[in-house]
Amino acid sequence: MHISVVIPLLNEEESLNELHDWIAKVMQSNHFSYEIIFIDDGSTDDSWDTISKLSSLNSNVKGIRFLKNFGKSQALHAGFAKAKGDVVITMDADLQDNPDEIPELYNMIVKDNYDLVSGWKKKRYDSVIAKNLPSKLFNWAARRTSGVKLHDFNCGLKAYKKVVVKNIDVNGEMHRYIPLLSKNAGFSNIAEKVVKHQARKYGETKFGMNRFIHGFLDLITIWFLSSFGKRPMHLFGALGFIMFAIGFTFAVYLGIDKLFLNPTGRLITQRPQFYIALSTMIIGTQFFVAGFLGELILRNRTDKKRYLVKDELNF
Repeated sequence: MHISVVIPLLNEEESLNELHDWIAKVMQSNHFSYEIIFIDDGSTDDSWDTISKLSSLNSNVKGIRFLKNFGKSQALHAGFAKAKGDVVITMDADLQDNPDEIPELYNMIVKDNYDLVSGWKKKRYDSVIAKNLPSKLFNWAARRTSGVKLHDFNCGLKAYKKVVVKNIDVNGEMHRYIPLLSKNAGFSNIAEKVVKHQARKYGETKFGMNRFIHGFLDLITIWFLSSFGKRPMHLFGALGFIMFAIGFTFAVYLGIDKLFLNPTGRLITQRPQFYIALSTMIIGTQFFVAGFLGELILRNRTDKKRYLVKDELNF
């Protein structure tokens, strides 16, 4: 199969028929074999009924329905697990991503041999204050922190080699950082393509300002995980050593001072250096213990199911 199109959605019943027809037209005109995988992330409207009807009319349409809203990352994870295409395309279901971009994205993966191609919505049709400016700030911080030089981490329109999506773990709310997850997994041949962005035609956006706050927090998390996720003792052990060394130095100083330099002076427990030494050695020990626990958890981790699938179609 040439292409799998993975589309997570939440309450997008009005746009699904038009999106399906548009994608099918692009695939047929380019003679691609394809599948469209809709992941209904707990919609409360008639999105699943629409997907079911589309599946009955087009055997290339497949669907996954979550028991409740688990989030976009979990939806993408489920879609990636089921995708069979040599190239996997992701896009949003709100018609703001343009399916006409698919052939060129496919060629960049197959002919130019990129591992991942990320869309860049250079010209946007969103609110400047509510989305554009926060998005620019977020993308700037993501570039500086991650080292991945992309202008638009949040763009839902991306293309991947099949091997990439089968070997990255998209969890929590890390869908914004799939390029960084791919880079950390060893798929570093990443490109960017300017794509057409369209104004939302139906409904309202499902994302508010809080997604940018969550995005920055996730950025800190993924920086930490990519740097120390597989070696927590390197961080906690180093911090523990520094803290313990500070405390031990104060303790040695107090001992030498009391025994040899000023034996008739104040009691050690009456001096502030004593409490500095005691506190820092305790904190240092706690850092060491945290590092050991992190190593134990990492080595004995068992993967747990992060979502529940209610229905599937055509798998």
